[in-house]
Amino acid sequence: MLYVIGLGLYDEKDITVRGLEAVRSCQTIYLEAYTSLLLVQKEKLEEFYGKQVLVADREFVEMEADTMLDSAKEHNVAFLVVGDPFGATTHTDLQIRAHQKGIKVEVIHNASILNAVGACGLQLYRYGEAVSIVFFTETWQPDSFYDRILSNRKQGLHTLCLLDIKVKEPSLESLARGKKVYEPARFMTVNTAVEQLLQVEASRNLGAFGKDSLAIGVSRIGSPSQQIVAGTMQELLDVDLGEPLHSLILAGDMHVIETEFLEQFTIKRSS
Repeated sequence: MLYVIGLGLYDEKDITVRGLEAVRSCQTIYLEAYTSLLLVQKEKLEEFYGKQVLVADREFVEMEADTMLDSAKEHNVAFLVVGDPFGATTHTDLQIRAHQKGIKVEVIHNASILNAVGACGLQLYRYGEAVSIVFFTETWQPDSFYDRILSNRKQGLHTLCLLDIKVKEPSLESLARGKKVYEPARFMTVNTAVEQLLQVEASRNLGAFGKDSLAIGVSRIGSPSQQIVAGTMQELLDVDLGEPLHSLILAGDMHVIETEFLEQFTIKRSS
């Protein structure tokens, strides 16, 4: 049996009771560690579960997952996912591959940023398609997300922007030399995301958003130290939301209840 188990957003205690029971029934436990990160170290999980936890990075999940799947033919294996198991397409692919191998899969759900973002007060059913914002480089500045934001905007819908994380990523220079050297971990901030978005708007100029557009920056949602700040995109350029992980919401048409709720997080402007 392969258990795909959501861990929630904060620490080792966010797992559900059913998820914890499944983990404790497993001989092998993997922690997926590249689509998102829990806000505590792996050792905290091991202490809480009373089991060893193996880190499954991008290379393992994309290139060596058959090792895990083959083990699941013989005994119970847990694949732990920060947030909810279906928050990333990689985990859907993993389940497809398991079914192709005749391996039984049980999915145990949990909270993810896709629903916990409701903490900012914007109603979940008023969101359009979510988008991912990746780190720009000098030679690579993809902007396919812009058309989806524009579509949401035309429909009056909010947009959740999921911000890039780089964990155990090989440098391009090392790949060119044929020997992988991994870059330090990087986590996109709301400030960087807003800067890149405004850069794209200046280029595309179709009015999806602008410096005066309402946006909400959130960080460490689901933890005791979570932060939520609302303001114009220009204002969010200078807001310090602290440690990762960050997300950004671009507001669509606002319902009166949403506006009232959001006031508690809005940057106070001097008159």
